[in-house]
Amino acid sequence: MHPELGARLAGMGEHGVVNLRSQAAKGRLCWTFDLPATKGITATSIHKGAKGVVVVRLGKSYAKKGCTSASTMTLEHLESSPGAYWVFVDTKGHPGELRGKLFAGMAHM
Repeated sequence: MHPELGARLAGMGEHGVVNLRSQAAKGRLCWTFDLPATKGITATSIHKGAKGVVVVRLGKSYAKKGCTSASTMTLEHLESSPGAYWVFVDTKGHPGELRGKLFAGMAHM
């Protein structure tokens, strides 16, 4: 199990990273985004696969840092198989255009 997860995000000619800390026993997932441009971001979420369904919404609207609740089972799946999940950053004109696959460990710019 890997409670520290990261993703390198790319798309729309932009690059960024997100780092996540899962606390499965508490049902809590925290994040920190490092994105060069944040104007126009409407939402962020974790999806099952590159085109799959949303499994965790990272807040009601975009926030650089924050925490949310998630089921213990969902967090355990993220920790045990991070490569099966993607982080999407949605903008008004391009939902999910900035995205990246999760991996165990922390992401750096």
